[in-house]
Amino acid sequence: MNLRRVVTGMEQGGKSVFVSDEQVAPKTVRLMPGTEFHQMWGADEPVTLPSDGTQPAWKGYFPLVEGFRFGYFTLGPESVTLPEDLDFDAALAELAERLPGLADVAEPENPGMHTTDSVDFDVVISGEVWLELDDGAQVQLKPGDCVVQNGTRHAWHNKTDQPCTLAVAIVGARRTQ
Repeated sequence: MNLRRVVTGMEQGGKSVFVSDEQVAPKTVRLMPGTEFHQMWGADEPVTLPSDGTQPAWKGYFPLVEGFRFGYFTLGPESVTLPEDLDFDAALAELAERLPGLADVAEPENPGMHTTDSVDFDVVISGEVWLELDDGAQVQLKPGDCVVQNGTRHAWHNKTDQPCTLAVAIVGARRTQ
């Protein structure tokens, strides 16, 4: 599913204008069937204003210390599994190309578990999801629920038969230990 992104900016004379109005296609990868990533906006350094609405430069799924990302994350049901004939090396290469840096935080021995150097603000838009932390503690989240994820080790689980979509704002943070 494509999502609409409307961007505003300011002209030289100070007038606010609509700069763009477009559909953003999701990024999908074979290694995560049923999952979609809509990368809507981001920056790897502080944004200065006024802005003409040009998208700032950024690379990598996660932001640098002074950067941010905003997007949507749709998690398919856990019943959606990897195809038996999946070429794992090719799927890893695809993940690295389409969502650079995402695999770098993953724990292969604990599928789904990861830790990021960021503060994440996650709001459930539709569906239900369970957030798991280090010791197996879990909390169920429903539409409207918000999580402030402070760089902790975690995993997302969709135990239902419907996709779950979250709006996600990720702010780069400096880890000291």
